[in-house]
Amino acid sequence: MENLSSIANKTCFSSSTIPLRTAAKIPFSSAELRFRKNSRVFSVKSTSKAESVDSSSVNEPGDEVVNVKPIYEPTPRNRPLRTPHSGYHFDGTARKFFEGWYFKVSIPECRQSFCFMYSVENPVFPKKLSRIEEAQYGPRFTGVGAQILGADDKYICQYTQESTSFWGDRDELMLGNTFVAQNNMRPPKKEIPPQEFNRRVSEGFQVTPLWHQGYICDDGRTNYAEIVKTARWAYSTRPVYGWGNIDSKQKSTAGWLAAFPVFEPHWQICMGGGLSTESTNCWAKGWIEWDEKRYEFKNAPSYSEKNWGGAFPRKWFWVQCNVFKGADGEIALTAAGGLRQLPGLSETFENAALIGVHYRGVFYEFVPWNGVVSWEIAAWGYWCISAENETHTVELEATTKDPGTTLRAPTLEAGLAPACKDTCFADLRLRIFERRYDGTQGKVILDVTSNMAAVEVGGGPWFSTWKGKTAMPEIITRVVGLPVDVEGIFGLASFLKPPGL
Repeated sequence: MENLSSIANKTCFSSSTIPLRTAAKIPFSSAELRFRKNSRVFSVKSTSKAESVDSSSVNEPGDEVVNVKPIYEPTPRNRPLRTPHSGYHFDGTARKFFEGWYFKVSIPECRQSFCFMYSVENPVFPKKLSRIEEAQYGPRFTGVGAQILGADDKYICQYTQESTSFWGDRDELMLGNTFVAQNNMRPPKKEIPPQEFNRRVSEGFQVTPLWHQGYICDDGRTNYAEIVKTARWAYSTRPVYGWGNIDSKQKSTAGWLAAFPVFEPHWQICMGGGLSTESTNCWAKGWIEWDEKRYEFKNAPSYSEKNWGGAFPRKWFWVQCNVFKGADGEIALTAAGGLRQLPGLSETFENAALIGVHYRGVFYEFVPWNGVVSWEIAAWGYWCISAENETHTVELEATTKDPGTTLRAPTLEAGLAPACKDTCFADLRLRIFERRYDGTQGKVILDVTSNMAAVEVGGGPWFSTWKGKTAMPEIITRVVGLPVDVEGIFGLASFLKPPGL
């Protein structure tokens, strides 16, 4: 397999058009190797603000003119690989609440990634609180934010204090917001076809498990990062992994108690891995316009997750990667940990962490209720996380010399505010071993590397390296680890089913 660092030096970094007929056909270890072995198509071209929203071709003299529009499909109910907690969790009450979503597309050919982040805060108040409301409920931050960490770790953010034009589906991973509507058009309140979205929405987004499109403009509030002024995108996605074995019922990332407002914030990986844009039409491609460049891609490794609750953890770390070399099958890794407040009136916090790896259709899960997770995380630049369960051990180490980009997150103190730092240019080594009866490492299951890992640290304070391990009390371990089918239980009384589940 060709080294990704050498790929990064190829012409995909040029703003000139790469002819489709000569697009690189580079193998990689995503799900494409198992589920689809067609060639990959990728190009980068210069863009102009005068180009049409529906621009759909890339050509130079002598090149064949082809349609590159991604193919839209409405989201079916009861779709395969749907995870618990895919829906919107807002329950309509006035308690402090946020929900955030994260979608990532990686393009190995040019070693670039695009991370889309959406959030809504205290949606029971569709506009900034009045003085009477603030006296009654206390200070609250409101609104909707859309952020993208994109090529070369550049950044864009658009934010409004109003959530009147935000919508989320109670039962499925579908949401959208209109920042600016087209003239005399009503903002949509549900998933609509792409052409209808473009007709009704001037600035905004909509996203589902299978489709993602939008256009946002930087709001001028970011003076600490290199920004792009506009971003526009449209691509389809085929989920390959949810959160669990591909032939089994998908799991709640944080256990069955995530269905209730305890141990907040909650976290759910909605798609451990997927392909964007994946299609039987060999020329249908997804695209992202990033200021003056347009990235067109096919079968790009993708990922999505979400979190919700009263507020982010006090302190956290995160590592995610879907692009590896040195393997003969598809791989998806997610690891994270945080210092979160326990339920109750006291200021008591606990360490929580997990590692999840999908490989060849099998899910390797390392969580506090089936083993121990340990970590050593620097304030920036170094992530070392290991874990063990009854059958396997896992080790991962990520490093970066990239300075990273500061991103915003919903906070109790300041609303959507700079609270974490990320990069998609970390070097990573991931290893999984069988665990012998005496606890020692046995057969190597996986030993792979990447130079496209996404890493993050957030919250604080980060005065020094954070060393820790999960230490869940045994009684809680037993309770959380119970094989409770919450969806099945509420299926018997659907009117009692919590939103989002």
